[in-house]
Amino acid sequence: MKIQLSSLLLLISIYFTTAQTVTVCKAGCDYKSIQTAVDSSKSGNSILIKSGLYNEANIVIYKKSLHISGEEGTVIDTQNKGYGFSVEATDIVIKNLTIKNIKVSYTKEYAAILLFKSYDFAIENITVENAFFGFLIQKSKDGVIHNNTIAGQGKAEADSGNAIHLWHCKNVKITNNDVRRMRDGIYLEFGSNSYISNNYSNDNMRYGLHFMFSNDNIYEDNIFNANGAGVAVMFSKRIKMFRNVFKKNWGTASYGILLKEISDAELKHNIFEDNTIGINADGTNRILFTENTFSNNGYAVKVIGACYDNTYSKNNFLYNSFDLSYSGNLNSNTFENNYWSNYTGYDLDKNGFGDIPYRPVKLFSYLVNRTPESIVLLRSLFIDIIDFSEKVSPVFTPENLIDNKPLMTQVKW
Repeated sequence: MKIQLSSLLLLISIYFTTAQTVTVCKAGCDYKSIQTAVDSSKSGNSILIKSGLYNEANIVIYKKSLHISGEEGTVIDTQNKGYGFSVEATDIVIKNLTIKNIKVSYTKEYAAILLFKSYDFAIENITVENAFFGFLIQKSKDGVIHNNTIAGQGKAEADSGNAIHLWHCKNVKITNNDVRRMRDGIYLEFGSNSYISNNYSNDNMRYGLHFMFSNDNIYEDNIFNANGAGVAVMFSKRIKMFRNVFKKNWGTASYGILLKEISDAELKHNIFEDNTIGINADGTNRILFTENTFSNNGYAVKVIGACYDNTYSKNNFLYNSFDLSYSGNLNSNTFENNYWSNYTGYDLDKNGFGDIPYRPVKLFSYLVNRTPESIVLLRSLFIDIIDFSEKVSPVFTPENLIDNKPLMTQVKW
């Protein structure tokens, strides 16, 4: 045991003795080229890139553990020739750089930073300008993507990539990033056990956040503003969505969040404001929607079909054109103890619950689903009359879809 310990200490001593920091600059440093510095460095070395403009592309790091950082004002211009960095390595850090002018391609996914089979990585304080893809992370795990700014200039989805794109990854933390004007802000496909927090995803052409076949992830405290279609969580299980803001995702086919074929998830303390549709649910099962606020949306919640055993409880529905649109049977979904701004009942026993049950589905929402052009009648007296008649004697709307104990005051959280 003593011999093994001595050998381990000797290896650690040799590692730290050989590890060093090399510098890159135009004159007077160890190297003039970033790629030359990478090629000449040993695993464990650090590379400091001095302030300045470096016209380099396709910087390859293969099987070397390197920590690369730049001084303030360090800019790498790929001149639309390909990738910024292409990395396959363990224990890799890239931080404090500006990378710009990533090549647009219809056959390859060029990115400012490509990581492939990279473990224990960190990408921090990177600014990507005129991006095609920002960060493309493939078959990697145990990483941090923190405090980066990524912006694209694409005019259509075909000539735009995703800001942060993960494929077959797990245990990745994506925090405090600002992503905008891309196809998707953040994209996960076959990604698991990841944590996405405090990101600002704005003005992206398709989704602010996009999940596909990605289980056991948490995203919280993010803002998704003015994206083409908000957020999509699809074909995934056990997703926790807390304290996010879905705002101004507005258009003919837009929503705050699309939930398609997901199960055993939880949405809590989220704000849905000024969206065409707050939540569009299709094929969702065993989801808990609690203590969320839906304000000034076209539809607060739109349930399309094949949704079973979902619970909507203690949510605030405030001044939406339609609080709820529902197709098909109730399917064991429950709506209980929610606050509805359109509720006109009373609370004589002062227990905090309305004495009259509330029917959140209006006949007019059923008509608009069948004939969208009828939306022009939204504020007419005729619509008020038919909605009242349907409430008294439901024929077209689900008879059992009732909040038996609507709250008289808004839920505070």
